[in-house]
Amino acid sequence: MIETPYKDSKLKIFSLNSNHPLAEKIANEVGVELGEIKLSRFADGEIKVNIEESIRGDHVYIVQSTSHPVNDNLMELMITIDALRRASAKTINVVMPYYGYARQDRKAQPREPITAKLVANMLEMAGADRVVALDLHAAQIQGFFNIPVDHLLGAPLLANFFLDNRLEGDDVVVVSPDHGGVTRARKLAEFLHAPIAIIDKRRPKHNVAEVMNIVGDIDGKKCVLIDDMIDTAGTITVAVNALKERGAKEIYICCTHALFSGPAVDRLMEAPLVKVIATDSIQLSEDKIEAMGDRLEIVSVSKLIAEAIIRIHENKSVSPLFNEQFIMD
Repeated sequence: MIETPYKDSKLKIFSLNSNHPLAEKIANEVGVELGEIKLSRFADGEIKVNIEESIRGDHVYIVQSTSHPVNDNLMELMITIDALRRASAKTINVVMPYYGYARQDRKAQPREPITAKLVANMLEMAGADRVVALDLHAAQIQGFFNIPVDHLLGAPLLANFFLDNRLEGDDVVVVSPDHGGVTRARKLAEFLHAPIAIIDKRRPKHNVAEVMNIVGDIDGKKCVLIDDMIDTAGTITVAVNALKERGAKEIYICCTHALFSGPAVDRLMEAPLVKVIATDSIQLSEDKIEAMGDRLEIVSVSKLIAEAIIRIHENKSVSPLFNEQFIMD
C-alpha cells in the first residue's frame, strides 16, 4: 500500500518480467502504483505488449534488467519502448539495474562484435530518451549513448553491510580480482577506510582465470573481494583460494550483479569464504537463495533507484546519490 503518494501524476513506473519484486519496491519508495501493462506471447513465441492505461504526455520509467533469459528480456524491453512511443509518452526512461551484453565493450580479438554499443544503438532507435543504469561493467559504456545516461554506483550500499558489521579500518583489505576493477575497489576502500590489494591474473578464455600474483599485503587480514558481477563464479573462487593460500584471515565477496549461472552456487558454497553480499539488481530464483542460506546477504537498490527517478523527474541533480553521507541516511 502506498502511504505517501507522489504528488505528480505524470510520473509512471512500469515493470517488465525480469525483476518485478524490485520494481514494486522502487514504485513503493517513489510513492506510485506500478502501471498497468500486459505481457503475453503469440503461439510461436513472439512477445506481445499492451499498455493498459493512458500514458499520453506522461514521463514513463520502465524497470527491466536484461539478465537471463537475456535475449527475451532485451526484446521485451525494445517492444515496450516502441509501444510507449506510439502511445504518446512524453519521455521514455529506461531503468536497467543490470545492463546485459556489457562485457563485450571492445574488440578484444579480431572479428568480434561490440555488443554493448549495439544494445545502446537499439535502445536509442526504439525511442528511449534516457537510461538509468547501475554499475555498468565498464563506465565508458556511457559514451556509447547519444542520450543522457545516469550511472548509479552500488559500492556505497555494499559498504553499509561492512560498516554495520564493523569490518573497516586497517584490519580489512579491499581486493580487486583484476586490474580493471581497481577503481571499484578503491571506491569501496574509501568508505571502509581500508587499504587495497590487486590480484594479477590472466584469462586464457572466457570464464576462466589463472592467478599470477597478489599485489598488496593480505596476510592475516580480513579480505573483501569486490566485483561488478558474479557469473559462473569461476574467477572469483580462484581468487578466494589464492587469498586463503597466501594467509587471508577471513574472506568476503561482494558484487552488484548476482548472475549465479551454471555451477556458481556450488562453487561459492565450497569456497573458503564467510559470506557473499550482493544487490537485488537481478532476481535470484528461490532455490538459489535457499541453497546459499546464511552465506548470502542481499542488499536492495530500490531506495537508490527510486531517489534517482524522483530527482530526474524533478530536474534535480543526482550528484548527492554518490555522497557517502546521503547513502548512509
